[in-house]
Amino acid sequence: MTLRVAPEVRDAVVAGHPVVALESAILTHGLPRPLNVEVAHSLEKELRSRDVVPATVGVVGGVPTVGLSPAEIELLGGAATVEKASTRELPLVVARGSHAGTTVAATATLAQLAGVRIFATGGIGGVHRGSPMTYDESADVPTLARTRITVVCAGVKSILDVPATLERLETEGVTVIGYRTGRFPGFYVTDSGSAAPSMVSGPQEVAVIMRAADELGLTNGVLVANPVPEADQLDPALHDAAVTEALLAADHDQVHGQQLTPFLLDYLQRATGGASLAANLAAVRHNVAVAADIARAWAEVSR
Repeated sequence: MTLRVAPEVRDAVVAGHPVVALESAILTHGLPRPLNVEVAHSLEKELRSRDVVPATVGVVGGVPTVGLSPAEIELLGGAATVEKASTRELPLVVARGSHAGTTVAATATLAQLAGVRIFATGGIGGVHRGSPMTYDESADVPTLARTRITVVCAGVKSILDVPATLERLETEGVTVIGYRTGRFPGFYVTDSGSAAPSMVSGPQEVAVIMRAADELGLTNGVLVANPVPEADQLDPALHDAAVTEALLAADHDQVHGQQLTPFLLDYLQRATGGASLAANLAAVRHNVAVAADIARAWAEVSR
């Protein structure tokens, strides 16, 4: 596999300048068109405004790329056929010469290969509800356990089993930190109902934790759980009702495996009249801003 790293990203990594990776699955499969391309460009613009180099990750014509160009972002966001690639699918899309949006797991893997240490996303995947019967668990969790990267997210997607996911993260040795909160966020809502295992009050603390992990020779990731601002969260009562309805609908329609998460998220968007999409975007933007702060702090600490 030939990994292509944009010269701007490569040079920033070598020089120790702040860099933040962004996933492309939200572009290719998470947002409606043409909003998807607009958001992808705006996230990169936000990072640049904070003197941070953006590194959007994706697969273009079978080439895994860290640092998509504006034209490549538009290509992935508008192409008729774009696959969704987790780590399992990466060899397949490369071999087929396909275009693909990369999930959290695939983005983290490719970003690490390029030397990028900070990654901002919306919410990570985890253990699905009913997993004792289905064994349905996202590749995000084991990937973070073996990937030396710091992921800033709004917690675990709330359609999942949050307590079980936190247990799996603990078992896998992923360091989980609440960012300025003692509660673990629930993606669309600020509080999932579970406590955060630990807490930091700012980006410098995260950078020092990253340095300590390096000095210990650890290779697991750090998960920074950054809650969506309370003013932007989905109304918790509406959220709970919509999630319950979505799960019942998925069971009724016998939706399982890779199709389950997209089905549930789409159902939530329709059931909440688009409010879940607004909360999702607010969370992503907030995560990108915090990731930029951490990247700048890391650039100082790692000199």
